[in-house]
Amino acid sequence: MPIITLTTDFGEKDHFAGAVKGAIYTELDTVRIVDISHSISPFHLTEAAYIIQNAYRSFPQGTIHIIGIDSELNPENKHIAVLLDGHYFICANNGIISMLTNEINPEKIVEINIHDRITTNFPVLDVFVKVACHIARGGTLEVIGKSITEIKELTGINPVVNGETNQIIGNVIYIDNYGNVICNISKTLFDDIGKGRNFKITARTAVFSTIYNRYSDAINFEIAKEKREEDGKKLALWNSSGYLELSIYKSNPSTVGSASSLFGLKYRDTITVNFE
Repeated sequence: MPIITLTTDFGEKDHFAGAVKGAIYTELDTVRIVDISHSISPFHLTEAAYIIQNAYRSFPQGTIHIIGIDSELNPENKHIAVLLDGHYFICANNGIISMLTNEINPEKIVEINIHDRITTNFPVLDVFVKVACHIARGGTLEVIGKSITEIKELTGINPVVNGETNQIIGNVIYIDNYGNVICNISKTLFDDIGKGRNFKITARTAVFSTIYNRYSDAINFEIAKEKREEDGKKLALWNSSGYLELSIYKSNPSTVGSASSLFGLKYRDTITVNFE
């Protein structure tokens, strides 16, 4: 049974997500629909790219991913379907897939050209659903679009290494539900540039000299619970996606605060790693 996932900034209040699901089932009732997220911040391409990058690998190859972010068709925002890493992605050509193509070359890209057969001001519902169901039935990309070789790139998603290779300058690309701050510095890049040297991570006034692999690694469980530093402890770690994350142990943004609020970090803010 084919799987179609949905990632949008539609939210939960309005009818949009439900209407898209209904349209899919009307086209093809032998499909499974999985919501990845409908809570992407409006028009936030980097946030959506990060979520898609880290969710799609958990699905079987052949899964079709509809991404409904900034999808209105215009001369500068065409629609594309991409076969990459054995998965299909349907979205606008606005840079949202470029976070994936930084690591993996697409197997095929087409610019969707079925719009002359569809009248719509809701392309996710009308165009993306048609394309997804066509693929789910075993259809080829060439039928719904013309092949292209390049897609738009998101700016600001790649960190910068200085000429002396002793500094990486990254940026905040995502803040999760716990207020944890994820930046675009990967463990692969860190290890390649750092080569085992001592380092200092600076994010506004917060400074770190150790990176953990798990949240609990920052806690010394040999010390009695009432005496050890635990709740509220700041830490840096490599998250499950292999990116540098700044956190507060057992944070709660609505009560004790989080890395984002306590360190004063927002999207695109700078995080610097200096090697010694």
